[in-house]
Amino acid sequence: MAVVVRIASVNAWGGALFDQLAGWLPESGADVVCLQEVTRTPGLSGWTRFADEHRSLPQRADLLRDVQVALPGHQAIFVASDAGPVADGEGVRHRQDFGVATLIADHLPVIGVDSAFVHGEFADHVEWSVADRPRVALAVRTADRAAGRPVWIVQVHGLRDPAGKADSPARRRQAERLAELVVRIRGPRDLVVLCGDFNLRPESETFGILAEVGLTDLVGEADTRTSHYGKPVRHASYLLVSDIAAVKNFDIMAAPEVSDHRALILDL
Repeated sequence: MAVVVRIASVNAWGGALFDQLAGWLPESGADVVCLQEVTRTPGLSGWTRFADEHRSLPQRADLLRDVQVALPGHQAIFVASDAGPVADGEGVRHRQDFGVATLIADHLPVIGVDSAFVHGEFADHVEWSVADRPRVALAVRTADRAAGRPVWIVQVHGLRDPAGKADSPARRRQAERLAELVVRIRGPRDLVVLCGDFNLRPESETFGILAEVGLTDLVGEADTRTSHYGKPVRHASYLLVSDIAAVKNFDIMAAPEVSDHRALILDL
């Protein structure tokens, strides 16, 4: 069985390791790239700094534009979950959009796009909040011409909770909304791939909820973090499919390190 589509998913960490990320993207061979923690500040380039009550992090001013430059043969689709202030090198504040982006190779047709907030609604923050930030899922539909069926690639950046990655009522509702999105968009012949940084432990009830709509997780208890992440819980990113038989290969990329998350790579 020939590889028809390669899908890569990674939390881009706002581009904190941008040189490594930009170098890897064109070499990855990915036809579809799903990125979480993507920044967008129109008219501004270079570096900014994000800060909330708990963290201060370097971020690219416009990571969306940066990855478009790195992947000129891909069409980019971006959805913002929220927006807030960042500071440039001179300390000047700018309003930055934050969300997820899917880049799809020009040789693949885009035959559908959908999105849904799985937690909260879009927020324009005066100052970034630590918890309870909105989360959005982005779905892009393409055609598997060899198999003769459509494919939905859905990605999400799951709710972050400073208390940890345990289940909560908010995370259960997030899972239900994800399942509702999949059921709503999926046609009878569609293959569905769901990926992203879920911010969950492998034993989360989320995976049972998603199994009820036919999605099987490929990651399980594997380590999805890199050396740039210092906390002991090494689980965060997952990839699920609606048809295991469609999977040719699945890899959790240990090197190169392009973020504090490992990239997930699926060949169909």
